[in-house]
Amino acid sequence: MKPFPLNKAFTFLEPGPVVLVTTADGGRYNIMTLSWTMVLDFSPRFAFMTGPWNYSCKALLKTKECVIAIPTVDMSKTVVSIGACSGAEVNKFEKFHLTPLEAKCVDAPLIRECYANIECRVIDYIKKHGIFVLDAMAAWIDEKRKEKRLFHAIGDGRFIADGEKFSHRKIMREKLPEGV
Repeated sequence: MKPFPLNKAFTFLEPGPVVLVTTADGGRYNIMTLSWTMVLDFSPRFAFMTGPWNYSCKALLKTKECVIAIPTVDMSKTVVSIGACSGAEVNKFEKFHLTPLEAKCVDAPLIRECYANIECRVIDYIKKHGIFVLDAMAAWIDEKRKEKRLFHAIGDGRFIADGEKFSHRKIMREKLPEGV
């Protein structure tokens, strides 16, 4: 072992996958790219971190709802480009040729081109850390989509794509809730 820069230690723990979060505020849709997401237990409860520097933060605080859209690796350049511009200046659905679809439980749109979409309501906001806690209201998947590999941010501008999936379900059987 050799010393590693402490200011880069987060790159070992950077969560994933990279997601797109849509909001709707006064009929205006926006999309932001996030990689700081978290699953809370085995329930449909999630969290992510963002703050007032992000145009969507205001809509999240006002409407208390969003959609977490799960893009695949073939969308990675588009997803990163979405995060590199502001919804205050551009309509990201138009600029990036994405299709908003009506959601069932929230006003924020699903993204047709994504592999999956999760409609969420904000149930808590931890201002000190910019953490939004969300309850999922509905989830959608495009099982016909050929590309299903997700991608994860390392945190320094590099990304990792999912590879081969493997199972240790037999070992974990007693720890998994029924139906998981």
